[in-house]
Amino acid sequence: MQSDNLHHPGLYLNRQLSLLAFNERVLAQAADDSNPLLERLKFLCIASSNLDEFFEIRVAGLRQARELGVGQSGPDNRTPQQVLREISERTHALVDEQYRLLNDEVTPALAAADIRFLRRNEWTQAQQDWIRSYFETELLPILSPLGLDPAHPFPQVLNKSLNFIISLEGKDAFGRSSGMAVVQAPRALPRIIQLPPELDGGGTYDFVFLSSVIHAHVTDLFPGMKTTGCYQFRVTRNSDLYVDEEEVDDLLRAMEGELPSRRYGDAVRLEVAANCPEHMAHFLLEEFELEPEALYQVNGPVNLNRLFAVCDLVDRPDLKYPAFKPGLPAELSHTGDIFKVMRRRDILLHHPFESFAPVIELLRQSAQDPDVLAIKQTLYRTGPDSAVVDHLVTAARSGKEVTVVVELRARFDEAANIGLANRLQEAGAHVVYGVVGHKTHAKLMLIVRRESGRLRHYVHLGTGNYHSRTARLYTDYGLMTTRPAIGEDVHRVFLQLTSLGKVSALSHLLESPFTLHPGILEKIAREQRHAEAGRPARIIIKVNSLVEPKVIRALYAASQAGVGIDLIVRGMCCLRPGVEGVSDTIRVRSVIGRFLEHTRVFYFANNGDPELYCSSADWMERNFFRRVEAAFPLLDAELRDRVLADLQTYLADNTQAWVLDADGEYRRLTPGADETGVSAQTALLQGYGEDG
Repeated sequence: MQSDNLHHPGLYLNRQLSLLAFNERVLAQAADDSNPLLERLKFLCIASSNLDEFFEIRVAGLRQARELGVGQSGPDNRTPQQVLREISERTHALVDEQYRLLNDEVTPALAAADIRFLRRNEWTQAQQDWIRSYFETELLPILSPLGLDPAHPFPQVLNKSLNFIISLEGKDAFGRSSGMAVVQAPRALPRIIQLPPELDGGGTYDFVFLSSVIHAHVTDLFPGMKTTGCYQFRVTRNSDLYVDEEEVDDLLRAMEGELPSRRYGDAVRLEVAANCPEHMAHFLLEEFELEPEALYQVNGPVNLNRLFAVCDLVDRPDLKYPAFKPGLPAELSHTGDIFKVMRRRDILLHHPFESFAPVIELLRQSAQDPDVLAIKQTLYRTGPDSAVVDHLVTAARSGKEVTVVVELRARFDEAANIGLANRLQEAGAHVVYGVVGHKTHAKLMLIVRRESGRLRHYVHLGTGNYHSRTARLYTDYGLMTTRPAIGEDVHRVFLQLTSLGKVSALSHLLESPFTLHPGILEKIAREQRHAEAGRPARIIIKVNSLVEPKVIRALYAASQAGVGIDLIVRGMCCLRPGVEGVSDTIRVRSVIGRFLEHTRVFYFANNGDPELYCSSADWMERNFFRRVEAAFPLLDAELRDRVLADLQTYLADNTQAWVLDADGEYRRLTPGADETGVSAQTALLQGYGEDG
């Protein structure tokens, strides 16, 4: 490989296959028996959910590209057909491993802990009686079996819904004998049902699958006919929304009109029960216009993600991660006036190890404080029953100027965001939907307060969403500051988002789609110049995804100059480390653990004058060029050193870290015989949090 040709396809890993490799690492957590048992079940569910989205978005996009005749695309120079072929091989193996883990490891271990998924042949008479009653009262009235004949064509099947294809013998009341029928399970029905523990022969945590209940009583749906087979199936559809923003007058109404189409997009995957006969599976493939490679025969429920409910239903703390209480910075634990604390110094919160409550409290106090004149905030994902939205509504109703930039196109949260936009508007807030052609992904809050005859800016900037639930599941940083220069930058960003005029350059923040990409390239090049001049040079980057080719080439060039580069990349990484003459000094690792790694941090040693930025942006084309993103510097040296120490902890991890080799494969680290095991997340939890 030519070290002077940094465009060579062999230097780039395929982004879709890299994302699939991330899901393989997630599934490995389900196989890891050092994790608590119910957490292993959760990882199985997360891997299933991730794979759903992978097909809905990634595979769907590749299929469209193939059908449009798109040739080689991306720096790795592979065609959509080549990538789809590799995806098919790896996803079939991944699905097989999912169900092997479920059937051979997780389910038996749960049964040993008295948490049972009962098959039909295991039901006691008392359980059978209860299940029949449940079927007759809860299921039978709302199930609608659909016989297939010329007057009853194959029905529209909802994306990812549970369905059954049924083979029949005999004639119905009208003398018809189509031989096949479809039963669709309404989404309102629970997919897993807990049996009353007081039933004879039962246990505290006995569950049956909805599919088993329907199988057991399917003959009741076809009186006078004989059912000769009943097989569950599920179809995954293209779920990417298309709205031409240049051609619509009202983005909210356009999104509302487009959302229903997600349920019936083109099919991309068919899952069927393992015992489904070949001719029936082939019939379903034809109905959904899918090739055989899109068929996945599974030995268990067709949607493992539904097992997530078990983790909530089972009260067994001994089978879950230990509870913890997020920590609180000392300066916030002894005062009720958050404005006073912020005036004194910058505050950095590291979630979930530190509480998200101060952010909510800042909004609460702002909504009630008569000296607060205005609140401006971006909302990408907030979750249902959001305290953030509650306080914004309170502020608007009390007469404060509240401006909220709601991103309607936050994937799979579109409907929720439409609802909160309507609620905020009804309260009197100014709601805008960002900039046409650019998702607003920056996490910003600006509070304008009158103090001693002048206005002061109180600012929060984050790497993650204003979402209280994910703040306990995702690792993120949040900076709270009153620095005038930072406040003025955030003010200018909001002017960009809400007005139509040009705004002067920012002094500290790097912003997409304007200064973030060139700024990152220049900072990498600066480290390269330091190394070429014999000065110390160092780069540490922590992101979710590293894909953008120009940045990768800049990192290659810096490595060739001798810059030490550590990349902590949770998911997709298209850079190939350790290539002789190209990336010898680059190391790539991915950390997968209890919490979803979500912080984005960019550290540049800069010959003894270090710079450290936190950001909402990954290093992808969309984040650099098609989104409004913000990267904010930590100007307080103590906070900067603290985050750098956090990064070093991640680089020391040898239990939850995976290292990317030059061949493109990930290898999980394990402590050597003379090494102490280090888990970054555990160390941070012990350092910041409190045992709960």
